[in-house]
Amino acid sequence: MAKYIAQIIVLGAQVVGRAFARALKQELAASQEAAKRAGGGQQGARRAAANASTGLTLEEAMQILNIEKLDPEKIKYNYEHLFSVNDKAKGGSFYLQSKIVRAKERIDTELKQNQPKQDDSKSKDAS
Repeated sequence: MAKYIAQIIVLGAQVVGRAFARALKQELAASQEAAKRAGGGQQGARRAAANASTGLTLEEAMQILNIEKLDPEKIKYNYEHLFSVNDKAKGGSFYLQSKIVRAKERIDTELKQNQPKQDDSKSKDAS
């Protein structure tokens, strides 16, 4: 009887070990793919940090605010409109409002990261 219990434990451990190894490989592949999409290098690291802090990718944030490019005026208009429409006092959803705020924060982070690059290029042009 003990022999069968030992075999069950060994087989169970092997199954769990293989599943864990497979999940680890998939996570590594997904992580590498995300780094490639983020641009790799220092820019990819910054984007990954911004994604982690807000819980949204830039693409998701742009979809939530219904924008196609990073236009500050359009972002502000859509943010204010969506935030007011989803006001709880008007029968809206606090959850949707929080998603809208997180999307705006994520886009603001991206705009702030891109701003120094634009300032550097202007100063180089002036030289």
